[in-house]
Amino acid sequence: MGQNTREIVRKFNIRLTKSLGQNFLTDNNIVKKIVDCANIGADDLVIEVGPGVGSMTTELAQRAKKVVAIEIDKYLIPALNDNLKNFSNVQIVNKDIMKLNINEVTNGFESDNIKVVANLPYYITTPIIMKFLEEENEISLMVFMVQKEVGQRIIAKPGTKEYGALSVSIQYYSNPQIVFDVSPHCFFPQPEVDSTVIKLVINKNPPVELLDKNMFFKIVKCSFAQRRKTLLNSLFNTGDFGKTKDEIKQLLEKAGVDENARGETLSINQFANLANLFQQLK
Repeated sequence: MGQNTREIVRKFNIRLTKSLGQNFLTDNNIVKKIVDCANIGADDLVIEVGPGVGSMTTELAQRAKKVVAIEIDKYLIPALNDNLKNFSNVQIVNKDIMKLNINEVTNGFESDNIKVVANLPYYITTPIIMKFLEEENEISLMVFMVQKEVGQRIIAKPGTKEYGALSVSIQYYSNPQIVFDVSPHCFFPQPEVDSTVIKLVINKNPPVELLDKNMFFKIVKCSFAQRRKTLLNSLFNTGDFGKTKDEIKQLLEKAGVDENARGETLSINQFANLANLFQQLK
């Protein structure tokens, strides 16, 4: 597989674009392990972001009912078409995933049969993951290769230095777990960082009840915007809530949160309680 990917790159004279974070996975065992994580069945639709030259796409196509491979780089399309010419169940879409309507792609498939599998470009990992999570769609499971450091932030728990707005956001929408790490040697060209495969099982129902989701995420974002500041100062300094310092202090007290606490010490439940109190007294 490693040589095959390099051969395809040479055959089509592909010039890898650094700005697109192109690092092709070349270890076939890792490809199979990633696809195994997604538990793909014969009725499944799989969305793959950044298929490169189609190394993982071929493995996905052998198991799924349909694979939609979304590739932004037009120079990779000829190689993808050639590599996947024997698969009638693969649709190649030459578009920017950030501008794509996911519901148009998933139309006609049941929720439990829609999955996302991707070796994500590391420069745009978070926006892509959040796009899939925030849009109203029917995806049930996502498996991503991400930078190891990002994976640790995604699964982080309150009170740890990795815990932040990303942790809270992803854990609101899903149950994330790290499956295994991947060495830089498994890529061509080799990235300068270690990678990890993360699995997100999408929550059918959110883990907390919110009066207003926007208020919840606004408070989470403000709480982590200045990590060294206390929660009281962070929420007051933004000026976004239209409340005096004393009013915010009283709300924190009512929520059972120490005014000198910092955002990274609060659980999702505590953020939810606080957001609901802010919403009630808007």
